[in-house]
Amino acid sequence: MEVQQTAAPIRGAEEAKQKIVFSGVQPSGKLTLGNYLGAIGNWVGMQQDYRCIFSVMNLHSITVRQDPAALRRQTLEVLAQYIACGIDPAKSLLFIQGHVSAHAELAWILNCYTMFGELSRMTQFKDKSKQHADNVNAGLFTYPVLMAADILLYHTDLVPVGQDQKQHVEIARDIAERFNGVYGDVFTIPEPMIVRSGAKIMSLADPTKKMSKSDPNQNAYVLLTDKPEDILRKFKRAVTDSGSEIRRGEDKPGVNNLINIYCAATGSTPEQVEQQFVGKGYGDFKMAVGEAVVEVLRPVREKTEDLLKNKDYLEQVYTEGAFQAARLADRTLEKVYKKVGFLAKPKR
Repeated sequence: MEVQQTAAPIRGAEEAKQKIVFSGVQPSGKLTLGNYLGAIGNWVGMQQDYRCIFSVMNLHSITVRQDPAALRRQTLEVLAQYIACGIDPAKSLLFIQGHVSAHAELAWILNCYTMFGELSRMTQFKDKSKQHADNVNAGLFTYPVLMAADILLYHTDLVPVGQDQKQHVEIARDIAERFNGVYGDVFTIPEPMIVRSGAKIMSLADPTKKMSKSDPNQNAYVLLTDKPEDILRKFKRAVTDSGSEIRRGEDKPGVNNLINIYCAATGSTPEQVEQQFVGKGYGDFKMAVGEAVVEVLRPVREKTEDLLKNKDYLEQVYTEGAFQAARLADRTLEKVYKKVGFLAKPKR
């Protein structure tokens, strides 16, 4: 693979008018169909209309104990999958979070402008505290502050999130408004960007839960790197509901999930799906959904494999991305340092 220009350049005055989008995924495991249809796949289209900044969020991943070698490998895999899914390093800024120290530095400062009660009400802290009761660490508690730093460093206008992550954008807004209230116009106040279609892909084994790469049941999720035969097998085993009609309904969480996946994979509407499968049973429908997913993920899997064979190219992407991101982030951090009364950092 030929190494081409990477890392989107800092843009001129006209391009700077574009709204800034920031998002990222943790490398705490392999990416799933839910990550693709609910997040990364939607980012691809945003590159035409927004100034996009996407990060591999490795600092966030260590609130849960990680195997160091696996974390390093998965960080590179996630970067490769971003590109394989259609994130273009020449259009978007791609970097690894831990390579830009301003994220951790700003997070500490923002911790001092975040109330204990705000953090204690965060749904994710409550959920993860139950899941990892033997490791309820301070990082898990202050996780939303680091997320706020991620967002605010780049004067982000829009944060693409699912409904379950909207609370994190809201607390970032609260922190930014509190800081601005003391020191003036420092941070841009971000807005959540909720993507409706395919925004929440549920578990194939329990459609009342979100599809998660951390699910102990391997049949509950589809990985972007799964082979076609594995994808079809998982959809054949997907949980459905009583009855046999392919229709949406409050009493049909399994079918709702499969319709949602099929729509996201094919571009169909739910009404078209219901019409297409009139008179057909769950077996036919699950096979059709599985085949649609196979075709959507085939080029992603193949390109990921190709990219991971070219480590030099991936290193160039994340190195140039880190330089670009640090340049932007340091501007914000310098302003924050001055506002709170810190001496400016010595120039190297």
